[in-house]
Amino acid sequence: MILPITAYGHPVLKKVAQDIDKDYPELEQFIRDMFETMYFAEGVGLAAPQVNKSIRVFVMDASHYADEIPEAKDFKKVFLNAHIMERTGDEKLVEEGCLSIPNIREEVWRKNDIRIEYYDENWQFHDETYSGMIARVIQHEYDHLDGILFVDKISMLRKTLLKRKLQDITTGNIKPDYKMIFPPLKKKRITNPK
Repeated sequence: MILPITAYGHPVLKKVAQDIDKDYPELEQFIRDMFETMYFAEGVGLAAPQVNKSIRVFVMDASHYADEIPEAKDFKKVFLNAHIMERTGDEKLVEEGCLSIPNIREEVWRKNDIRIEYYDENWQFHDETYSGMIARVIQHEYDHLDGILFVDKISMLRKTLLKRKLQDITTGNIKPDYKMIFPPLKKKRITNPK
């Protein structure tokens, strides 16, 4: 089932997601739905907060980049209860986008190397290191679990220049190619004149 994606400004995107256990209800189906949603929206990764669940789950499939990046070949993974243990190496500035922030791409600084601990969909524990583009995508999706969006990492000047576009996303004044959940509109307070 294709799930709606939460839009910039939605409160779930700013929460720190919670670890889950093996008994999390309908986890297998949720993982399948996340992959289906990610493919439909033409994403490389998708985190649970992006589909309105504040749990430490993200999926990714980098095989789209296999021609350019050999390590991306057949790189399709599920990350449960992921925790990045180390970020090392040089920082690189690379353009990123996000399904929760459609039609906006900005350059973001990220470390080149990471070490991450997580469980896969079979609850097998992994302690792995990644570099380059794979590490970048993992960091982007992982940030969602900590309530961080890529636009939180850009300069205040860039964010100010994007203010109108970001406001349009928050208010639903956009036409994405996939279904989205927009934040509840804040009601204006009306006072009675005396």
